[in-house]
Amino acid sequence: MAVGHTASVALLGLTGSLVQVEADISSNLPGFTIIGLPDTALGEARDRVRAAATNSGCGFPTRKITVNLSPAALPKHGSGFDLAIAMAILAAEGTVSGQSVQRVVHLGELGLDGRLRPTTGILPAVLAAARAGAETVMVPTGNADEAALVPGIRVIGVPSVRDAAIWHGAEFDPVPVDPILAPQRAVAENDGERLDLADIVGNEDAIEAMLVAAAGGHHAFLLGPPGAGKTMLAARLPGLLPDLEPQEALEVSSLRSLAGLPVGSELSSRPPLESPHHTATAASLVGGGSGAIRPGAAARASHGVLFMDEAPEFSPVVLDALRQPLESGVITIHRANAVAYFPARFQLVLAANPCPCGQYGASDSECVCPPASRRRYLARLSGPLLDRIDIQLRVARVTAARLRLSDEAPRLSSADARTRVVQARAAARERLAATPWKLNSEVPGSWLREPSRRLSPATTASIDRALERGGLTMRGYDRVLRLGYTIADLDGASRPTADHIGRALYLRRSL
Repeated sequence: MAVGHTASVALLGLTGSLVQVEADISSNLPGFTIIGLPDTALGEARDRVRAAATNSGCGFPTRKITVNLSPAALPKHGSGFDLAIAMAILAAEGTVSGQSVQRVVHLGELGLDGRLRPTTGILPAVLAAARAGAETVMVPTGNADEAALVPGIRVIGVPSVRDAAIWHGAEFDPVPVDPILAPQRAVAENDGERLDLADIVGNEDAIEAMLVAAAGGHHAFLLGPPGAGKTMLAARLPGLLPDLEPQEALEVSSLRSLAGLPVGSELSSRPPLESPHHTATAASLVGGGSGAIRPGAAARASHGVLFMDEAPEFSPVVLDALRQPLESGVITIHRANAVAYFPARFQLVLAANPCPCGQYGASDSECVCPPASRRRYLARLSGPLLDRIDIQLRVARVTAARLRLSDEAPRLSSADARTRVVQARAAARERLAATPWKLNSEVPGSWLREPSRRLSPATTASIDRALERGGLTMRGYDRVLRLGYTIADLDGASRPTADHIGRALYLRRSL
């Protein structure tokens, strides 16, 4: 008999590859074999496809069935191949049009009653199919809205394998079924618009630090006693960031889809905020998994903010796992048979108390921690990690006097702050137009220190002295330069002045 051909998509990290699904039906003893390096979930497709086809009235051949997933050396995970396997078998049997099935990429998991269940990773899979040149993709009805977010490809949503067979020319009578829908994304989920920067009273230095961090894409470390407002500041940082560009929004939604989170029918235009608990493992932070490799919190925070509250309570191994992504902007996960890549262009915000009891340095409380305990507590944040954090600011509690003064002074709202951030980023992008960088935080120090761009000795006198005395490393020196350019962009200056560099040095070394 003829061999049925169709296609599906295998995901490795955020990268997808087209997989040719071939089904052969022979007259040997009845059996069902899937070859081509399937994992356990994919191997169980034998029983799901047989039961789904039988219970939906499509029939199932009682002969020897061999399904090949090509290329055979490519690892394949999950249940998203069920629909493709079913259509290839029906095409090989002659129930549906082989030419129609061959032209369509099929994605979806089958239930035993024949209905199609929503599948994780549909958005990056459809995106990979579109980039590979596919014109039509068939997905479960519950994933149709998500798949339609990919431009330039025709999306067909079907509720069951019977409806899929009818679409491909099978002569079955339609049988209405209730489609299985994906959970909807909560409207208020990760809604940073409700959090306004004007809610923060006092702490003008911390507000300026958040403004600088948003304008230049800089990482920040906030140190202070409980109640100083560290969490409030970090939670309002996403509201200061500009809207996502279309490609960034597609990448953020693809990461959510791959992680099994609801995406919705529209791309989110706002930067994400991820705040993992301090008991998180390294795999949950950077990604991993024993089977399919899933993105961690750091990857899901791409183009947004990764906030790690009570940072010293995290395992040092977990914290140090961020060192390489902070430099490269890419998370690389190695497995024995594959290497997965995830984007990691996030802004890291660390918050910590100054000691285990949290009261060290507070003017209204007394610390009971011995000096050795305080040193051990903050030493959990390694020097190499902190050296990669641009802004290192001490945040103090707001006193009653500062509270009264703040009532009299106008406060900066998130909307006004975002306008300033957008203008500062536009200035930086214009200056960096001939380079591959868009933000000041991405610019290497060697580029800033080139003779044609080097600032005058009078401008950099403060950081030159700090470098000579060992108060700054060379990496820290470059980061102060980047902060200086960001502060200059916020002030509308073309180049940093000595005042801008001094303010940048304060944000870097106020601990």
